[in-house]
Amino acid sequence: MNLDHRQTDALLAVIETGSFDLAASRLHITQSAVSQRIRALETSLGSPLVVRSRPCRATPQGQRLLQYLRRTAMLDQEFAAELADNQSAPFVVKLAINADTLGTWFVPAVAPLLLAENVLLDVTMEDQDHTFALLESGLATGCVTTEAQPLRGCQALFLGNMRYRMIASPGFYQRWFAQGFTRAAARHAPVMVFNRKDALQAVFLEKRFGLTRDVYPSHYIPAHDSYFAAIRLGLGYGMVPEQQFGQLLEHGELIDLAPDSPVDVPLYWHAWKVQSPRLESLTRQIVAAARAVLVDGDNPGGGGSEP
Repeated sequence: MNLDHRQTDALLAVIETGSFDLAASRLHITQSAVSQRIRALETSLGSPLVVRSRPCRATPQGQRLLQYLRRTAMLDQEFAAELADNQSAPFVVKLAINADTLGTWFVPAVAPLLLAENVLLDVTMEDQDHTFALLESGLATGCVTTEAQPLRGCQALFLGNMRYRMIASPGFYQRWFAQGFTRAAARHAPVMVFNRKDALQAVFLEKRFGLTRDVYPSHYIPAHDSYFAAIRLGLGYGMVPEQQFGQLLEHGELIDLAPDSPVDVPLYWHAWKVQSPRLESLTRQIVAAARAVLVDGDNPGGGGSEP
């Protein structure tokens, strides 16, 4: 079956913008025309593709089509560049990356390849437990996630463990934990949380003290650097990856509240098995860089281990 590119462009625009109105603005056509193209595509494929909600989202059939469209678009980009003998033509890669990965090792790791091969990143930042859903929905062509099992047609490569420690400033420690990091003190001390999808602190405190997240005060700061700055300023305590705080523990500028209980979060790189050459290079670069900086350990999920 030949797909009508006007119809598939309308589908991509609706899912990416979340509405028929915004899709119409992006495509410079009317909302009615967008609706007609989506209906025609659904009729030709015999399946509903879009859930008309706020925001709009893809049905399972729509997700599979989006995955296909993303993959073919990347391959088309590279093939067109080869035909034109123009390997320096920009190549766009849509990725889903968690904030701590993006804020620590990821950009320095891939920067040389992006510069050398003129790869443009289109990154959606999401919690590491939720990035997989963006790959599954067709909104990303690669992701860093805690999910070990790959989609059909994908590979899942174990990157290593990102190690977190429960960190506080010396001033915060003296104010709230002068008598020790105890259950009673933890009920009243403000906790730093990245966003409401961030479960690291909640899981730690429930496991250590039996405290549920509704019994202690929390700050929510959904920005990598600002979250860490708030901890250093003494506004709260929370989980911080070792790559972010560096030597600050040794210098006494931060305190590890639970040095016997680091939390290791296993991370995996997911991408399609059939890739364009530049995405294959990107996969190799990401895997090699991650394994150089993340904590070694067994692969808890049994996913692939070879780039």
